[in-house]
Amino acid sequence: MSWFSAPNNKQRWAFALTAIAAASATVCAHAQTTQHAKRPPRVEDKNAVTTVRAEDISGRPEREINLDRDVEVVHDKTRMTADTACFRQVEDEVEAKGNVRLWRWGDYYTADELKLNMETGKGYMLQPTYKMEVNNAQGKARRIDFINEEEALVSDGTYSTCQGPNPDWYLRSSTLNLDTGRDVGTAGTTIVYFKDVPLIGTPGLSFSLSGARRSGWLPPIPGFGSKGAAEITVPYYFNIAPNRDLTLYPRIISRRGIQLGAVGRYIGETDEGNYYEGKTSFEYLPHDRQTGTDRWQINTQHTQALTKEWSYGWNARAASDDNYPNDFSKTVSSSAERQLLRELRTDYRGEYWSLTARANRYQVLQDPDSVTNPSLTVERPYDRLPSINFRAARYDVAGFDWEFNSELTRFSHPTLINGNRMVAVPQVSYPVIGASYFITPKLMVNAAAYQLDAYQGTESRSTSRAIPTFSVDSGLEFERESKLFGRAMTQTLEPRLFYVYTPYKRQDNPLFDTAEATFNFTQIFSENRFVGSDRVSDANQITAAVVSRFLEANGAERLRLAFGQRFYLNDQRVQLDPNAEKKDSRSDILAAATGRISETWAVDSAVQYNPHDSKVVSSNLTLQFQPGPKKVFNAGYRYLRDSFKNADFSSQWPLSDRWFGVGRVSYSLKDHKVLDTLIGLEYNCECWVFRMGAQRFVTTANKTSTQIFFQLELNGLSKFGIGNPLEVMKNSIPGYQRLNEGYRR
Repeated sequence: MSWFSAPNNKQRWAFALTAIAAASATVCAHAQTTQHAKRPPRVEDKNAVTTVRAEDISGRPEREINLDRDVEVVHDKTRMTADTACFRQVEDEVEAKGNVRLWRWGDYYTADELKLNMETGKGYMLQPTYKMEVNNAQGKARRIDFINEEEALVSDGTYSTCQGPNPDWYLRSSTLNLDTGRDVGTAGTTIVYFKDVPLIGTPGLSFSLSGARRSGWLPPIPGFGSKGAAEITVPYYFNIAPNRDLTLYPRIISRRGIQLGAVGRYIGETDEGNYYEGKTSFEYLPHDRQTGTDRWQINTQHTQALTKEWSYGWNARAASDDNYPNDFSKTVSSSAERQLLRELRTDYRGEYWSLTARANRYQVLQDPDSVTNPSLTVERPYDRLPSINFRAARYDVAGFDWEFNSELTRFSHPTLINGNRMVAVPQVSYPVIGASYFITPKLMVNAAAYQLDAYQGTESRSTSRAIPTFSVDSGLEFERESKLFGRAMTQTLEPRLFYVYTPYKRQDNPLFDTAEATFNFTQIFSENRFVGSDRVSDANQITAAVVSRFLEANGAERLRLAFGQRFYLNDQRVQLDPNAEKKDSRSDILAAATGRISETWAVDSAVQYNPHDSKVVSSNLTLQFQPGPKKVFNAGYRYLRDSFKNADFSSQWPLSDRWFGVGRVSYSLKDHKVLDTLIGLEYNCECWVFRMGAQRFVTTANKTSTQIFFQLELNGLSKFGIGNPLEVMKNSIPGYQRLNEGYRR
């Protein structure tokens, strides 16, 4: 038996989509969370009486009343009008004919004929139309049977969230049960029509009337893998609880085989009120036909508070082989992830102290081209097996602030020297804060002890160091009334001086976790030029900076301008390379401007300039123009000398009342090649949205992936198509807004 009649020529295009999308027997559009308010809980008046009104009333008042012309019957939240009606008072039942109108708990019906028990809500309507309050869904039918006040059975009827007598899309079903109490619509043999063309058929269909999540099959998702292989994913969704769900998805990949995947999510509180959340995803491809091996990937995260003070969690990622990201990734970010962290940690917090214990290891996935190009080799970080951190702090104790940080770590690496390191950093400061100034002297000591294993013929050894640091941080703040682009503002001027002195001490211990810090406005006001604890920079230096902010009357910051530089009174002798030494008398100059300078423009920029050779070391500039809803244009430029020089443009913009264009291009000005491109179109027709486009991005140094996608979303029902353009557009375009904001996956 066929679900469809034979198509004519102009309908054949729709059946091409149907052949792909009908791979599963049952479709459930579960995961759209609408912004429409759900029906409020029904509060029934048990003492409500039934009142009748008409121009002509006859019959026996205690038994049966005949009503004629302009009939109205009202009982609690139910109201009915008709041309003629008969009301049986004992049964509290009404029969009506001619121009029947029924309002029931916010839902609206019309019919040729009605029979309804006003107390129980049971009855039926013939040749009805209906419109539901929950999501403005509407339809028509041969008959509607009211099971009770919350449940109705629609026979040979239609359902759509489009308005008007001729909806763009609708489903036609032999039976359609609408249960507003359980928020469930359940259909029998069903055909979904789009523009009166059959789109997909199913022997059974279940969906949420309000768009809430429900268990069931999701529409199949045809698509293309990272290397262009055709594939189709058939997900099944388990709505385990309001705060837990699970999605299982077999994926058929034409060139490789059948991949099995699962994504589980949970969030909530325990009976004791403790918070927890987590997510785990897993993919497994047995016997990849191209490699002849089993391929898999896992990503799991969990955080949980056991008590108010004690929590634990993990973050673990792993893959079967180096090529998994570039063979299966569908986004730029996932294809670039090469250092996979596996970490287990626990934290305990007291009133003034905290204790953290963690263990982590890394799996490093090498770029396939690193064999011929060693510069692409990904360095393997040290594992921490384990690391224990203790921190204690008190503030304003007789005017003093004190803090103590310590760490004990076992560092492990398969090819480098291993060892233990203990670090203790006590510090004390005395802030003096006035209405328009502050000055904070601080004294700290960085002490460390190492126990190093034997390595490449050297014996195990122990070393230690203790290095004091004295610093003074100070600043002033001035204000004046000013204007920014014609708007009244308060402008501040905030000069700041920061002095640091740390004596030199030779340090030649291994670099377990230490690197030179990125030079920026955060680092320029820190005592140490390095991140990590293996090096403490010698310093006799002054940092000078000035910040100016433009503030609205409510305190909102519209624009921040900053300028700063560090001046060295002595040479910088401590370096990552013990044989290197810097003799610069001053650092690079930092300048930055950031803020939402108007209701439509936002800017974020920073420049690092080397005055010695008169060259820019690094710079970034991001502009965003957002004049209204679903209108955004982004332009960006990022530069790091001897590393990269990239330009990035992205936009979502209306082309007409209903057509919207989306696009992005990221281009390497240094290598003269495109890194990432996206082009797409969207069409919004109020009750449905169509999206289409293509994306091309780099997966490895010399390989790219191209994906083509299109999607038809029927608001309140489901999505059909190839790929996931909505996710791609949202992740690629800052400020992107969904066209049908009332419906969310």
